[in-house]
Amino acid sequence: MHEESGDEKRKRVSVGIYVSCPPNIKGAIETIFEYGYHFLVTQLTHPNYTRILQKGKFPASIGRTDRVLKSSEWSRLVVGELTSHIDVDSEVEHIQENSKNLFLQELGFATHLSVPAILISLTKSNNIQLARILNDKLNSGFSYSVWINIPMIHPSRYSPIAEMEYDTWDWWNDFRTYCSYDKRLGIVLELPDIKHNVPTYELERWIGEPVKAVVIPTSFFLTNQHGKPVLSRAHQDIIKKFMSIDVQYIIKPDTEGDLSMYVRYLHFLGKKLYVQDTMSEFVQGCEDFLQNPLQPLTEHLETNIYEVFEKDQVKYDTYQNAVYKAIEAFPKENGKVPVVMVVGAGRGPLVQAVLNVSYTLNRKVKVYAVEKNPYAINTLIDRVNNEWNNKVTLINEDMRTYEPPEKADILVSELLGSFGDNELSPECLDGAQRFLKKTGISIPYSYTSYLAPLQSIKIFNEIKTNRPIDKSLLNCFETPYVVHLVNYYQIAPPQELFSFTHPNWSEKINNQRYKKLKFQCKQTCVLTGFAGFFETVLFKDVNLSIHPDTHTPDMVSWFPIVFPLPEPIHLTEGAAIEVSFWRAESEDKVWYEWCLEAPVKGGIMNPNGRSYFIKKH
Repeated sequence: MHEESGDEKRKRVSVGIYVSCPPNIKGAIETIFEYGYHFLVTQLTHPNYTRILQKGKFPASIGRTDRVLKSSEWSRLVVGELTSHIDVDSEVEHIQENSKNLFLQELGFATHLSVPAILISLTKSNNIQLARILNDKLNSGFSYSVWINIPMIHPSRYSPIAEMEYDTWDWWNDFRTYCSYDKRLGIVLELPDIKHNVPTYELERWIGEPVKAVVIPTSFFLTNQHGKPVLSRAHQDIIKKFMSIDVQYIIKPDTEGDLSMYVRYLHFLGKKLYVQDTMSEFVQGCEDFLQNPLQPLTEHLETNIYEVFEKDQVKYDTYQNAVYKAIEAFPKENGKVPVVMVVGAGRGPLVQAVLNVSYTLNRKVKVYAVEKNPYAINTLIDRVNNEWNNKVTLINEDMRTYEPPEKADILVSELLGSFGDNELSPECLDGAQRFLKKTGISIPYSYTSYLAPLQSIKIFNEIKTNRPIDKSLLNCFETPYVVHLVNYYQIAPPQELFSFTHPNWSEKINNQRYKKLKFQCKQTCVLTGFAGFFETVLFKDVNLSIHPDTHTPDMVSWFPIVFPLPEPIHLTEGAAIEVSFWRAESEDKVWYEWCLEAPVKGGIMNPNGRSYFIKKH
């Protein structure tokens, strides 16, 4: 199969072609390569070889000799389709037995040829015997991927004579559940014809699945005014959705015509439909990659992390706008100069924002930069001497214990994490507000976390299969991860969880929280965890957000945070999802606990922060 490199990776598409039993497989591969295709989908055995495999008598020949291709060609260029009429779930015993023998033989032949993937079509709802055989093989460690071929919409849903309707997602979900969500299982979806398009909510659910390829029959192409094949707008919209998860495409010829035109059109479509925006450029290579949240109070950030933060001009422009409005609102009488303290100054982007405002408004500002990282202070000293004309006072101390010579009018910080409070912004700013005047302003003023139920088998499998040697599997599932989510389905809209406001002049500050949220599932799906987001009010009407509905355009600083569940939970349409969530703390740490309460009750995750916590010291 094909992978693009560099800038072309997300613009071009990988296209294969289905050819049923070509007379000459070597010639077929050479021809499709000339046309521009990247791989061939074809049967591994040949229908000319009749195979009755009862009583263990295997015929000597089952198909073409493996010598028709080099091993490197079998292992890169051929997806092997298994015989479609095999029925290991037949209720007729001798058919079931013969089918099982045929199926095992073909699986063995696929192993012998080292093909990268095999293609198996599901043709009915009951596939338990098929799943058992494949699950045995998956657990015995065979090397190829298994592609399960199903239509996006089953014909029974629009047939006037069908006695019952089938949802092929249910077929797929049952099958992969039997196989314990093995990561080598993927889907090949057949595009529906133009008269029977997929509802948007179902398409979003498919985007949350491990879709390996989409099959497009040539009869679905229209002819434009130049006599060239094109897809309808509705089909283009479907393909655009799947571009986010980098699926491949399989052309299935069911009409006459020049086969090279279809692959050329799909390459064109890839460039036409793919939008290379700021976010997609920034996150390339990070898709669905698990990152541990930062521990900024106990671990000094490194240059590369500061560098990533500082690339987000939108965030700093928004902060600068908030500082501008705050200083503009500061009274001018008696020649008072506002005192601005940037706490957690890092390498100085917020300090620069404050100075920019001072120049723009032509107003003097007294600026302090408080930063505990001694290596970042080294950078700040250079900027004070060579960029800022000694207009900034540097303080190399922890904001929670620093005793300033004067109090600030404006406190500016960027201590927010993907969940708002998960990098201990509340604790830091509660400590730092000692040196803020009672009339002073904190930027940010407030922030709120949000939670949404999530289906992502990709994330579930990433956690399950990448366990560090020093952690148990339970530890891994009790750890939240920062993830740029791509291959996922958000089951319901996010709901508000915890809020914090600064300054907080309460006599007894309490940053522990508890809340129970209830969501409703609008279609059958699988719950694998919860995705967390946040919104913040910096000052008055100046906001930043990673909430999916209010996301600040082109801002790339924060990815969502994911709180996993140890096992996927099957949800039916209309089911209630209830989760309890805690923010807890002790003298030296802060942690989250979460517990699924419906549709089934689960154990409380991460009790006492046993698997994950944020250190205070």
